Amino acid sequence: MDVFEKCLSFTRADELKAVDLYPFFTPIEEAVGNQIKVGGRPMIMVGSNNYLGLAHHPRAKQAAKDAVDRYGVGTCGSRFLTGTLDLHEKLEERLAKFLQREAALTFSTGYQTNLGIISTIAGKGDHIIIDRMVHASIIDACRLSFATVHKYRHNDMKDLERLLASLDPGAGKLIVVDGVFSMEGDIADLPGIVPLARKFGARILVDDAHGIGVLGPNGRGTPEHFGLESEIDLIMGTFSKTFASIGGVVAGTKPVISYIKHHARPLMFSAAATPASVASVLAILDMLETQPELRARLWAVTERMRTGYQAMGYDTGPSQTPIIPVFVRDDEKCFMLWRLLREEGIFTTPVIYPAIPPGQSLIRTSYGAGHTDEELDAILAAFEKCGRIVGII
Repeated sequence: MDVFEKCLSFTRADELKAVDLYPFFTPIEEAVGNQIKVGGRPMIMVGSNNYLGLAHHPRAKQAAKDAVDRYGVGTCGSRFLTGTLDLHEKLEERLAKFLQREAALTFSTGYQTNLGIISTIAGKGDHIIIDRMVHASIIDACRLSFATVHKYRHNDMKDLERLLASLDPGAGKLIVVDGVFSMEGDIADLPGIVPLARKFGARILVDDAHGIGVLGPNGRGTPEHFGLESEIDLIMGTFSKTFASIGGVVAGTKPVISYIKHHARPLMFSAAATPASVASVLAILDMLETQPELRARLWAVTERMRTGYQAMGYDTGPSQTPIIPVFVRDDEKCFMLWRLLREEGIFTTPVIYPAIPPGQSLIRTSYGAGHTDEELDAILAAFEKCGRIVGII
């Protein structure tokens, strides 16, 4: 059989385009805050992970411009050889201090960060234990590791304990979990995971891509939220959410970070993050540390939107964060709701299988400190109007 046969038989995207229900790869022509332009039409962004609303902050933009003037537009080399700038090391020092860890290591993307950590730390003969709802980068990293992978039911501590108890006590074990789950917005049960990890001799890696800058009294993420920072072995974060840039970081003890630094293929064989990306993260880190009012505004927006949806009759699931899913649980109605919202000037993201389990389709909405009260009013009004048309509420 021709290896391209699967490509030639794939028609789903074209079918959706034919009926104007294709929601993916939409080109955004202009973006200022949460005001964007698509196809020449102004819209309100309701799907971005710009949690602190700093993607267009003058300080972040100026830092990026200054870095381009000093270093150029790219590094043209890997961190291992010619691509390390003093900016990379400065950011790593700042992030290690912020996350209260001995050391930190940055990668060019968040996806590469998980690939690098997991495929380096775990190998043949080791066991990786993951929540069934973890991010795709974790799943792919497990495949690269050659370790044996075990999945436990979402946030089910009894199932996690069952799996851990079944493993060889002398084998290496790594529990990997999202701090905040990116589709449904719920939080990992770290208070349940930590004692089980210690009981069975497992290490813990928390992917806190959606937690850093959002959770915790100082924005240090899910471990700080639960008061368990000293119990987590490795914490991973990305720069494409709170930090409004691109890249990723892992923080932990010096020996572990040094080992990853000298063995992680996704780091050693990829070009280093661009000067502009790194400089803008540093600028936003300054604001994260000195402007707690941004998180206060974020949580005020989050509470307003969650209660607003629930008052209309929408099911927002287990969300505890600025990621608020609007469950539809019918793919056709989900696409219809997305299209009607688009016509009302609301840019959202429909999510269907395989991104989530079958029959759990939803509109993923997420919010930031930069959303204005007027924008929130317009979003809620559109959801109420469109939801009634589709027959969801």
